Amino acid sequence: MEKPMFKTVQEVIAAGEGVSERYLHTTNGNDKGQPLDILVPEMDITAVDLNLLLSSSDDGREELSKLYSVLSKWGVVQQVINHGIAEDFLDEIFELTKQFFALPAEEKQKYAREINTLQGYGSDMILSDNQVLDWIDRLYLTTYPEDQRKLKLWPETPLGFRETLHEFTMKQQLVIKNFFKAMARSLELEDNCFIEMCGEKSVTETRFNVYPPCPRPDKVIGSKPHSDGSAFTLLLPDKNVEGLQFLKDGKWYKAPIVPYAFLINIGDMMEIMSNGIYKSPVHRVVTNREKARISVATFYAPHEDKEIQPVDGIVSETRPRMYKTIKKYVDFYFDYYHQGRRPIEAAYI
Repeated sequence: MEKPMFKTVQEVIAAGEGVSERYLHTTNGNDKGQPLDILVPEMDITAVDLNLLLSSSDDGREELSKLYSVLSKWGVVQQVINHGIAEDFLDEIFELTKQFFALPAEEKQKYAREINTLQGYGSDMILSDNQVLDWIDRLYLTTYPEDQRKLKLWPETPLGFRETLHEFTMKQQLVIKNFFKAMARSLELEDNCFIEMCGEKSVTETRFNVYPPCPRPDKVIGSKPHSDGSAFTLLLPDKNVEGLQFLKDGKWYKAPIVPYAFLINIGDMMEIMSNGIYKSPVHRVVTNREKARISVATFYAPHEDKEIQPVDGIVSETRPRMYKTIKKYVDFYFDYYHQGRRPIEAAYI
């Protein structure tokens, strides 16, 4: 059961309240006692051409090999290029996001999420009295299938937000379908095996994020370390402000800024379906003392009633099954997340 809602970060800043203890981050084993804003090395991952991944040419096969290498090593592709969505359209997405978060508080509150729900504007759920809060405000919307949309939570201001989000959603469906096929081919599986396991009622959810400037970037985190509960996540990171970091072998690495390229990371559902060949990476967002950071994340996940397990053809004597059959993953995902635990632990055999 969710605790009473807290003010949004933007409201805390506007009231001049400063940083309360509710936001102060306690270091854990991955931090080694270091401040959150310590300099970390940059990830070094080659770009992947989505258009080329589906080609039957030698170049296409080489690109699939590159995809396999980067996903099995990192679980994330930091530069997905030639995805088919125009740069000026992505600029429009970013501009509308900035305009929404710049609206007066009373206007944004028209789209506030209700207690014990995910969709809408505000902060994430507070599930315990000692939960450390993230320095983030967000607008979280189910965007596909269309009959699952709660249009009362889709902003009418700024002008064109609803129409542009609909168009963005439909463009992303092709990117999602093609990336699923590419992952299947990279594992020498049937093209539609992952799509079919996720089912016709699979859900797409888009989350618009703002991380306001923070006076304590050494102790306050934008998004605590976690892996995504989706099959995979398409992210449009801020074009000017860094913050996203991935954990590998006990060390944090920052994702570089690559304008107009999608960053795609594997989620827990894909880790299960690939029988652990592609791991869902732990990542976090650190804060910035001087600048706000904007990002737009789209999560693609099976319907909650769909059973997810390693797909046929990927389990063998040399690689036995490593995960249970899972459904209703979201029911325990957030409990684990706010405890700083990995929800996928519940799926291990």
